[in-house]
Amino acid sequence: MKRLRKALIRNPAVQSFLGAVAAGYVWLVRATSRWVDENEEMTADAWAGSKPVIIAFWHNRLFLMPYCWSSSAPFHMLISSHADGRLISKTASWFGISTVTGSSSKGGTQAMRELVRHLNAGTSVGITPDGPRGPRMRAGDGAIALAKLSGATILPAAIATSGRQVLSTWDKLIVPLPFTRGARVWGTPISVSKDCTAEDSTRLREKLEQSLIAVSNRADALVGQPEIPPAEAQEQNHART
Repeated sequence: MKRLRKALIRNPAVQSFLGAVAAGYVWLVRATSRWVDENEEMTADAWAGSKPVIIAFWHNRLFLMPYCWSSSAPFHMLISSHADGRLISKTASWFGISTVTGSSSKGGTQAMRELVRHLNAGTSVGITPDGPRGPRMRAGDGAIALAKLSGATILPAAIATSGRQVLSTWDKLIVPLPFTRGARVWGTPISVSKDCTAEDSTRLREKLEQSLIAVSNRADALVGQPEIPPAEAQEQNHART
């Protein structure tokens, strides 16, 4: 039964169907909920299409990712090549969001080069610094490397809902519920110089991690939900194996 379920999930027709269902559910949550924004002015240039940015958010808030891009300007999202990544890609397409398949953990990959091309062409992109396998809420090097290569700034973002289910996955995936209260929070943009050193990159990666934790905690607080903590050392080691 488990093998059959995996085979079905990998089937393109099934993925298209599930993607449409998931997109409909995201729309339902958006349409039936009351939303507040904090620091939305940080998105003005990107949403207008006048200045591309790298929107960064934790993997566990991926479900409502389309609501982080309230613009008709082109947008590309980095998605893993796994079956769940392809399902996310199908879902995102319903919101006019294109996807790039790959990983953010290796700066020299084809996916990273493609993201740089989009940014250089004036198109914003999205990335989960702890994806695709974690550890949870611990930033990897991909977002900093992408900013260094492209010259685009990183814009930390978080979204939360008062009604939710938190799954027992590695990332504590949040499934929002409809007829709820929602909040979007944006952090201060982070710039990365093209000539920054390895030491600078480490410092900026830590800054990004702390900023993403802060905006996520703030979004949760605005809707009356408890914070989701980052992975501890034991969980980090498990995620890497």
